[in-house]
Amino acid sequence: MSKLKQLALGLMAAMAFMAGAQAAEGGIAWDKAPNQTNDLAALQTGAKLFVNYCLNCHSAAFMRYTRLQDLGLSTQQIKDNLLPTDGTMADTMVAAISPAQAKEWFGTNPPDLTLVARSRAGHGGSGADYLYTYLRTFYRDDSKATGWNNLAFPNVAMPNVLWELQGERKPIFDKIKDKETGEDAEVFRGWQQVTPGTMTPLKFEQSVGDLVSYLQWMSEPSRNTRVRVGVWVLLFLGVFTIIAWRLNAAFWKDVK
Repeated sequence: MSKLKQLALGLMAAMAFMAGAQAAEGGIAWDKAPNQTNDLAALQTGAKLFVNYCLNCHSAAFMRYTRLQDLGLSTQQIKDNLLPTDGTMADTMVAAISPAQAKEWFGTNPPDLTLVARSRAGHGGSGADYLYTYLRTFYRDDSKATGWNNLAFPNVAMPNVLWELQGERKPIFDKIKDKETGEDAEVFRGWQQVTPGTMTPLKFEQSVGDLVSYLQWMSEPSRNTRVRVGVWVLLFLGVFTIIAWRLNAAFWKDVK
């Protein structure tokens, strides 16, 4: 399969994921994700979380392990902590689960996540905002096949893979009267911690922020370089404009 065809399939999967999320009704407002795409320590932590918790089911088929060196990781660190035992640095990040297994277990093939942080942006905020909210709003729901549901994406097929870190929580709703229909409606008020996780709530939120920052970086690894070079280009053009203006004045000062 050509790289162009692979890219097209990845974009289609990301768009399908976005459309499915937008079709979900009753989702809550998105929280603002931390901006850490320049924080190498946060990105390194996010990469480890991605490999340990996301890569079991989701691929990042357009990201090679060699690119993780841009996060300040050495080849040996990548091989020891992130790379599969039978993999090479030139490999792309492919999910451990096969598409057939994923279809059988979850009813659908989990989408590729290489571009998800860019594709999921919407009226509620950036793609990072959505992911940050989504990963933090899972709750137990025994009526679902996976045993989990999500406030940002109701009836999602994905289970809460981070539940051991977060613990189990129960959403609390207030009942109000809908002014237009007059019917009872539920408004999300907060969370009740049912069982503790291995992380404190603050540490968990920081870890999710690191993971989302990595997903954001992965969707456009060259963005920080592009922005940095763009600033220098604009500064150069500004200085050059002043020099050209003064030269023009000098050349034409004696012309009547």
